[in-house]
Amino acid sequence: MSDETRRLDVEVTAVDGAQVVRVRGEVDLQTAPRLRELLLASAKGLRDVVRIDLSQVPYMDSSGVGTMVFVKRAMERAGARVVLIGLQPRVRSLFEITHLDKFFTIVSTIDEAAAP
Repeated sequence: MSDETRRLDVEVTAVDGAQVVRVRGEVDLQTAPRLRELLLASAKGLRDVVRIDLSQVPYMDSSGVGTMVFVKRAMERAGARVVLIGLQPRVRSLFEITHLDKFFTIVSTIDEAAAP
């Protein structure tokens, strides 16, 4: 795969007063370690709810799912709740097949993530 395909970006933005961690790119064995580092660094200082927008993640493999579980547990130990936003059908099916859709709070939109 090209470097452009392997590109992974994470940024924290404010949406309607709520901070959202946006992820863009494919999450696989090669990019998952970097995603873990970036998510943990981006979520520092975020308390209460960590909103992670995955709407720009077209592909995630099991290493990416493992990273999301690791990040969720780390955030919960720090007192924050994790909400995943906008999973594309391919990624959402991976969470459903592994029954992690019951472990994570998954919503379709940022507005839904803002609800208590």
